[in-house]
Amino acid sequence: MLAYIVRRVFYAIPILIGVNIITFALFFVVNTPDDMARVHLGVKRVTPEAIENWKQQHGYDKPLFVNGEAGGVDTFTDTIFFQNSVKLFVFEFGNSDEGRNIGYDISKRMWPSLAIALPNLIIGLFFYITIALLVAFFRASYIDYIGVISAVVLMSVSGLFYIIGGQFLLGKLLHIAPISGYDEGFEAAKFLVLPVIIGVIGGIGSGVRWYRTIFVEEMEKDYVRTARAKGVPETITLFKHVLKNGMIPILTGVVVVLPSLFMGSLITESFFGIPGLGSYTIDAIQSQDFAIVRSMVFLGSVLYILGLVLTDISYTLVDPRIRLN
Repeated sequence: MLAYIVRRVFYAIPILIGVNIITFALFFVVNTPDDMARVHLGVKRVTPEAIENWKQQHGYDKPLFVNGEAGGVDTFTDTIFFQNSVKLFVFEFGNSDEGRNIGYDISKRMWPSLAIALPNLIIGLFFYITIALLVAFFRASYIDYIGVISAVVLMSVSGLFYIIGGQFLLGKLLHIAPISGYDEGFEAAKFLVLPVIIGVIGGIGSGVRWYRTIFVEEMEKDYVRTARAKGVPETITLFKHVLKNGMIPILTGVVVVLPSLFMGSLITESFFGIPGLGSYTIDAIQSQDFAIVRSMVFLGSVLYILGLVLTDISYTLVDPRIRLN
């Protein structure tokens, strides 16, 4: 297993380099360093001298990928891409274009993001799997039909509807929790109730439909038919065998949301005024702060790759037939 983990780490390096190149290229296709200088200087008429001065202060006065004026190794190292990307691989994020320490901001903003994402994931998984098992247990009945139709309807509704409708109904009319805002310590709990409730409700449709499909497929396999033929009660077959064997695709689905546990939800944090990494990224995109955007994309890629490795390892715990070589 150790050899497998080391091999996956080495595989991750070219992936991360590719992500950096694509992010870098896309950002500078849309915004040139001169455009970034005009945005950050905040005035309509900026002198060329002021633009050049800003670019020199922030390291954007060099060529993007290749420095034809430099010789030898400096042709590639004395560039914006190299000087802004290499440090990321040792998790040195540097400063934003506004002068703030990005590593410090991440360490502060990760906790509000986790405070929303963890309860959302845990509570959501419990409800989605429970409802999906119930619907699968009564498959081909009215409960199954109603469950599937309801899931499709809920999937068809925009996530913004859940947020705005939930804020109006649960926050403004019923006064269950504040509509937006955040506080430190235990006082933050009252601001997290509404985002978590809306997040769980908003994911019921897709979650139930996905897990129901997994369980129904498992229930049609030979080992389930054998258990039924031996007289094993349906509830024991469902919860002891079907649920356990359905964990592999469930784990695969969970890994997709692992980066969001740390990175936060872009829309949710923005609407509820949560100072997490999601709103941090949105603010950076709006202000064209490439240093923050680059750091957050890199961090998200690392977390996703780490999630894939952890998922592969967890497969061996769920299914002993799987071995990592």
